[in-house]
Amino acid sequence: QVQLVESGGGLVHPGGSLRLSCVASGVRRFDWTTVGWYRQVLGMERELVARITSSGRTEYADSVKGRFTISRDDAKNMVNLQMNNLNFGDTATYYCNLQAAAPYWGQGTQVTVSS
Repeated sequence: QVQLVESGGGLVHPGGSLRLSCVASGVRRFDWTTVGWYRQVLGMERELVARITSSGRTEYADSVKGRFTISRDDAKNMVNLQMNNLNFGDTATYYCNLQAAAPYWGQGTQVTVSS
């Protein structure tokens, strides 16, 4: 059974930084998967933040380009999201996603940007 465990959320001031990490277990070939981060605000749809393919190709939401960086460490079954210059609009619950035969989701980690 595939499990995704996220860490690294928290409370940060505007302009601050956070690094999210997600470790996958139970996946046969993590290096063959596309992994990414989505976020959701209560009452809104979940939206893509960033994702990275097995070949390392990345895709970012326009709102985070130049501020967020996604990376993967296949040896550790891990995907990271470095978030810099955070603003109020980045406040959300962030979910790790893995695309295998089916989509898998982590439990979510809260990121709150507040002064």
